Amino acid sequence: QVQLVESGGGLVQAGGSLRLSCAASGGTFSNYGMGWFRQAPGKEREFVAAISWSSDTTLYANSVKGRFTISRDNAKKTTYLQMSSLKFEDTAVYYCAASPSIVTRVLRGYPYWGQGTQVTVSS
Repeated sequence: QVQLVESGGGLVQAGGSLRLSCAASGGTFSNYGMGWFRQAPGKEREFVAAISWSSDTTLYANSVKGRFTISRDNAKKTTYLQMSSLKFEDTAVYYCAASPSIVTRVLRGYPYWGQGTQVTVSS
């Protein structure tokens, strides 16, 4: 079983950038597809981005495509989300998640979750 810890959140002005990190421990990191999701106040958790174990497949929500980049370093057991051109509507708690099977946009495909990190974009 893998444990996940996110970091890198904070307050940033609109148009700025942040890089989130997700450190994994336990399990075999390279066996997992990794995803980022976010949840804004009063809204459901939504898919942001995902990456396969080999990094050969990446998926993005339309709302972040071209602005966010997901990557991973299997040697460091870490997944990253580089966020650029941030908008007010990107404000949310961002969660890292691990899937032992395929890389997917579907929330229920991820049994392992981190505790989340807050990203606040000021307009």
